[in-house]
Amino acid sequence: MKRLFDITFALLLAVPVIPVLAVLYVVVIVKDGRPFIYRSRRSASFDREFDLLKVRTMRSVPAHENVGITGGHKKNRITPLGRSMRRWRLDELPQIWNVLKGEMSFVGPRPPDPRYVKKCPEVYKVVLQERPGITGLASIIFHGHEERMLAKCASQKESEAVYIRRCIPRKAELDAIYSRNKSIRLDIYVLYLTAAKLMPLPGRRARRMRG
Repeated sequence: MKRLFDITFALLLAVPVIPVLAVLYVVVIVKDGRPFIYRSRRSASFDREFDLLKVRTMRSVPAHENVGITGGHKKNRITPLGRSMRRWRLDELPQIWNVLKGEMSFVGPRPPDPRYVKKCPEVYKVVLQERPGITGLASIIFHGHEERMLAKCASQKESEAVYIRRCIPRKAELDAIYSRNKSIRLDIYVLYLTAAKLMPLPGRRARRMRG
């Protein structure tokens, strides 16, 4: 049922998303140049990886300089256009293709960078039992806290330390809660709260998402 829901919802969203991506393609190429799509290697399980697709929001640098989580030390690489896309989560629209391919679901744990799976294998035991998602409990509950903590980090070393010590365990706890209670009904509710972070929707919790 979950996979059927993902495919149906992805096909419905593709109708408005494709024209939006076409417009973004023109704007990004004109303002920031190529490439349009950024591919980020992520773990789907302990032995399977895939390329997470995003619209590029940062200035390109050599691969050895683009390692690890995005903290305050990388903020100058985010383009003005990229900052706007991140605010409205437009950079994540290409992940509908990841969903159609079966690499991701709409709701589930965010797929981790393989480097953190290697560093924290015990933490990811539960997380990697679920198909990774575009959004999830950790995304709607903890994402803002994570961004604020990482924004204060002035180096890759500091960003890594904060992310591993404070962010990964907390997100894993929320992902475990989702795993124990997963259902189509919960998925629809998580999608509703995710939408509430971007637009005014009715409901007390929905209003809190905007706060």
